[in-house]
Formats: sequence, C-alpha cells, structure tokens
Amino acid sequence: MTKPIEFKAGSLTAMSAIVRELDNVKLSDTLHTMLGGLGEFFAGEATIIDLSQLAKAPERADWPGLLSLLRRYGLQPVAVRHTPEHLEDSARKAGLAVLAADAGKMSAERPAEPKPAATPTAPQAALDLTPPTGGAPTMIIERPLRSGQQVYARGGDVVILGGVSNGAEVIADGSIHCYGPLRGRALAGAQGNTQARIITTSFAPELVSIAGVYRTFERGLPPNLAGKAAHAVLRADRNGQHSLNIDALKLD
Repeated sequence: MTKPIEFKAGSLTAMSAIVRELDNVKLSDTLHTMLGGLGEFFAGEATIIDLSQLAKAPERADWPGLLSLLRRYGLQPVAVRHTPEHLEDSARKAGLAVLAADAGKMSAERPAEPKPAATPTAPQAALDLTPPTGGAPTMIIERPLRSGQQVYARGGDVVILGGVSNGAEVIADGSIHCYGPLRGRALAGAQGNTQARIITTSFAPELVSIAGVYRTFERGLPPNLAGKAAHAVLRADRNGQHSLNIDALKLD
C-alpha cells in the first residue's frame, strides 16, 4: 500500500547570504548597488543567512524586514546559522530554522578565493554583502554556463571561455570577459567599481550592469550589437553622472 507521506534523507543546495551587519538600511543600499535595484534577480533560490562574520550583534533583529528585503531580490530565506543566542527565539518566530554552526550540508558556498577553472554545476555563488578587502585571482570558467547556473567572482575579474546561456548569471567585482555568446545576465563592478568593463565576442544578453548602472533588452538588441563583439563601459558626464555605453568592437 502506498503511503500518503514518506521521509527520506536528502540535501539542499542553497545560497548563503553572508551578513556582517543586521542593519536593513545598509543592506538595502548594498544590494541596490550590487544588483542595480533589479527585483527578483535570484529567481526564488533557497537562502541561508550566515551570521558567522557579524561585526556586532544588536540587542534585537528586524527579521521580518530582512526577510522582506531578501525576497524583494528573489531570494527565499529558509534558515539562519551562527546566530547569537539571544536572537535565536526571534529568528524562529520569524519562520527561520536555526541551524547549528556546523550544519554545512545544506549549503553550497563558494570559497572566499575561487580556484581558476572552476565551473559550477548548480547555482552556488555566495552572496557577500561587504566590499572586497584585497585582490583576488581571475576566475576562469572553461565550460559554458547553462541556464540556472550562477558564478560570482568576488574581488576580481571573471573570464568565460564557453559562453553564457539564457537564464544564467555572471557577477564580478571586477570585469567580465566572455569569449563566446554572452546571453543571460552579466553584472560587473558589483561592489561599485565604475572602472569595470564587460567584453564579449558575441553580444546577446538579457541584462548588463556595471556598478549598478544597467540596461535590459526586452525590446530586442540593437542591430549593430546583436551577435557582434562588443564592449560595455561606464562614462561620466560633466556632472559626474555615469551612463552605460555599449560599443561594437572590431576584431580584425
């Protein structure tokens, strides 16, 4: 007889949101800078709030406000870990599971210093809500990024040799170099680096962003750019306001 419910051991691949300050105003500003204010960016990914690097624990935490902020960008918070003891009860009341500090099986965090030639097989980028503190090696992705996959080059550039599919996401604190079709979403200068650039041999993205200044292409790509080698860069006017310029590149 088939049972109406059954339990089996399993694992959950989840985004880690590394939160160093429980100040929702500062977190909102940081997310806006990183993601250009684009709502639903993460498309419903399960998320664990990681407080292991919390600078100073407040007496109270506005969990509902934090959950609402993360959900605004398409994250689905399910748990919190490394939680200060006096904040555990309020986290549970907000609907979060409080994990033990070593409950790492539920998370698929990217190492702080990614190894070159590492290609994720599922969304695995850790969302770090603080600026980089030093240089990082260039991340090199040798295979194509498929729909639903995501990489984050924290503190440096990313080089993609095989292209980016629709529905995939590339985020870098530095520049993005794509030597194949660039589809999906590409966000360079994620921590506010206005000198970052996006360079590709075949321009066909859903969205490009540099330091929070972004462009989308719901109405189609400009004919002079579609499928062509292109270069995206920020340019400042006399008032210091940045605009995102995308120009075709001549490779011959």
